[in-house]
Amino acid sequence: MEAPKKNHRNAPKRQKRTPAKHLKDKSNEFDEVLQADVERLLKSKRDPSPADATSPQPTLPELFTEIEVTVAEISSTGDGLALSENGDHVYVVPFTVPGDKALVKVVRHVNALSYSVTDFIKVIEPGPQRRDDAIGCKYFGKCSGCQLQMISYEDQLAHKKRIVEKAYANFSGLIPELIPAIGDTFPSPQQYGYRTKLTPHFANPKRDEAGEVQVPPIGFTYKNQRRRLDIEDCPLGTDILRAGLKSERKKVAENLDKYKRGATILLRETTSRTPKDSSTDANTDSKPTVITYESTNKPHQESGDVITIDHPNYTEEKRCVTDQNATSVEYIDDYIFTNKAGAFFQNNNSILSGFTEYIRQQALLPNSDKSATPIKYLLDAYSGSGLFTITLSPIFKSSLGVDVAGDSIVSARENARANSLPNTGFAAADAAVLFKDVPYPADQTLLVIDPPRKGCSEDFLKQMLEYAPRRVVYVSCNVHTQARDVAVMVQGDAKTGVKYDVESIRGFDFFPQTGHVEGVAVLNKASA
Repeated sequence: MEAPKKNHRNAPKRQKRTPAKHLKDKSNEFDEVLQADVERLLKSKRDPSPADATSPQPTLPELFTEIEVTVAEISSTGDGLALSENGDHVYVVPFTVPGDKALVKVVRHVNALSYSVTDFIKVIEPGPQRRDDAIGCKYFGKCSGCQLQMISYEDQLAHKKRIVEKAYANFSGLIPELIPAIGDTFPSPQQYGYRTKLTPHFANPKRDEAGEVQVPPIGFTYKNQRRRLDIEDCPLGTDILRAGLKSERKKVAENLDKYKRGATILLRETTSRTPKDSSTDANTDSKPTVITYESTNKPHQESGDVITIDHPNYTEEKRCVTDQNATSVEYIDDYIFTNKAGAFFQNNNSILSGFTEYIRQQALLPNSDKSATPIKYLLDAYSGSGLFTITLSPIFKSSLGVDVAGDSIVSARENARANSLPNTGFAAADAAVLFKDVPYPADQTLLVIDPPRKGCSEDFLKQMLEYAPRRVVYVSCNVHTQARDVAVMVQGDAKTGVKYDVESIRGFDFFPQTGHVEGVAVLNKASA
């Protein structure tokens, strides 16, 4: 698809088509995304001849029956989709790729939506994309955490590009001419060992027949079940988290009497850097060498594990924080960020340098746009602890981050001071009046928004259109709600006439081996 011309002057005036699903019920987002893929697959294989009203309904296998299916595609949820023999029903098959002939067990029928959920048993004949030698975890095929370890990383990136394309096709309601070609997925430098936060959990310990308290499974849930799978090691976690998981599992086993209702274990990486010489920069890029690992008796806020890494100009220590109210520290290039360990912060540090650099490149108007008023100000809504406000501040005259969470604003102000950014401010704002006291002229302002998975509220989008910033960078961990919200911006405000054109859309792979993809959409206020 070719990108539309600037302002879309050759496209129909904001014409809108009806999407397959409007994604209004945010609590059922997974089901709606899956349903859209199921409907599209059934439609692509449906016999074009008129249906016979007397045709019998498809006969489905009884629950818990084992059947053989051939997978047609991978859905946006990460599960394989296989058509029934007569093409009128779909089986959802986890841990499979197109072309796989698999043995599965049917566990749930969703008759109204023409699909059934299955448990994966084994592959009978592998499809051409399947690479079982790429699987890096012994729990894959059971654990609900990963969906894509059985395909190459290149295929994962291509699949996630298709997820973004389908999100805008299915949930924006916009005609294709208003949506630019989706960019290639930005890869993660690390495909394993990247997660800086893990939260395994366990249920209340139970006694055996002899009355002895048993150590419960500690880990994550089985696919399609509420039952927990015991996870001794998660290869997606960074080295220090993998060490911390072993230590915390041991502590739980030694203190079972303290857990009457089970618990969730927090494992959060924290980093400290010590310059080797006061005349050198402690944040100099270099290739590290791991020099020591140790386990010590640390306070209850940490697991007690330490990994020391030697750099030419500084020494770095990694620790595992286990108290959600303790402080964790992360470095992104020359920037330092402190947060409460239990608070939200991006969980893949390896991609953050390239990610924030990409956002910097998109922050200002393109060189081809010579007629527009220069952008001098940054407004960061949903700013959290200041990731975008701080990493973008040096290119703006003044920057302001706003968030409804007071704790996040406290962390953000501390981070601004730690990074010596005097032109940067943060304010806790009520969501209902988020743009009321913004001190910047809208036609000189970049708005960055990074909402939670549910996306932006209708009230937020209404306020945004009334404020009408010159340029918007919309970052999202959910490209489906992002597509819905971008459509609202493109359709615009009927009263004021404010509308937006989409300049670019691209996915970012923050979570390799899983079906998740982050999205970045860049929009410009349309000319009157």
